[in-house]
Amino acid sequence: MVFQREKQNVSASQLLQAIADADNIFLSHCTITGVLDINRLFNPDEKFKTESLSTIQGAKTRTVTLTQSIVFDNCIFEENVVFAGPWAEPESISVEFKQDVIFNSSKFKGQVRFRNASFGGTASFDGCSFTGVVTLKNAKFHKDAKFRTAAFESYFLATNAVFESSARFANTHFTKGANFLAARFLGHADFNGVYSSSRAVPAYESVYFGHRKFGADESFWRFVKQSALEAGYYQMAGECFYNERCARLRQKFSGYTYKEFSPTKKTWRLFSGIKFLPELVFGKMLFGYGERPVTVLVASAIVIIICAFVYSAPDMLVYRSGENQPASFVQGLYFSMITFTTLGYGDLYPNPHGLCRLIAMAEAVAGVCLMALFVVCLAKKFSRG
Repeated sequence: MVFQREKQNVSASQLLQAIADADNIFLSHCTITGVLDINRLFNPDEKFKTESLSTIQGAKTRTVTLTQSIVFDNCIFEENVVFAGPWAEPESISVEFKQDVIFNSSKFKGQVRFRNASFGGTASFDGCSFTGVVTLKNAKFHKDAKFRTAAFESYFLATNAVFESSARFANTHFTKGANFLAARFLGHADFNGVYSSSRAVPAYESVYFGHRKFGADESFWRFVKQSALEAGYYQMAGECFYNERCARLRQKFSGYTYKEFSPTKKTWRLFSGIKFLPELVFGKMLFGYGERPVTVLVASAIVIIICAFVYSAPDMLVYRSGENQPASFVQGLYFSMITFTTLGYGDLYPNPHGLCRLIAMAEAVAGVCLMALFVVCLAKKFSRG
């Protein structure tokens, strides 16, 4: 059976009965009046016929399985849309959608709750506008989840949500913030063009990206970075910038389609990735993309100490005063420091015979570069905003 309407007012009770009868739902340009709440089906006072509804009653949770396709095209929901347990018992009901669930270009004037829901087919909310709170806590999306160009005027909650395939949020607008705590993006995640207009930084602690090694998290960190900058959280913005650049580097090396490459192409990609080695060593590991000044200090200290050991070896340094004795480690450290900083008092100089001059030249060049990197790091961190 098919429950199909176009450009009509449809009551939530009619829709719920059609859902209970396992009818395929196809509504276009309709207005749904009343509360579309799955819990009403189990209220004896409502007197719905639920003989065809597939339910499994567990110890604490009732699982409702909907096997039909559900399509709402450009519809308006006047009140709450609830496919979850009531607020008092949020874990009491779990809804499983076996087919595609489409709400494209629809407008939700109340709350939208899909807590603990499982989407076996495509879940599409492209172009939707949400006036109330949207809850997807603990929801599982087994196929594509689409929220492109959606507008969330209230809070968006996706704590512990699992996106097994692609999660597409391109050009989505979060007005009052979003919560992605412990969310798991196991496929491609697209957050390009996503923005927040209320200076609300999205919560992202413990977020997980299954394709992180392919750079799938780049657009997500760009979104969080922009939100943090607008809210004035510059340190957070710096960390997100670092994560974004690291993701970009991984994406340039492998890309989203790396898994589909043949072994020969993967080998060639590995060798061609040598051109990104300077960025890996200097940009990420040493410079930290301007967000790790302490790393530059540590690298400087390592260079100075290693060279100090070299200079303290016999016949490496010459005293201008004419003394003929091997330099101690302290003297080697002193000479290494003034060489690194290109200061050079002239009381010691490298032995003109052997490799000491070459080592001193290399240390001087390293010192100039590392000191410049350190200054740039500090300027970048403290001038942001």
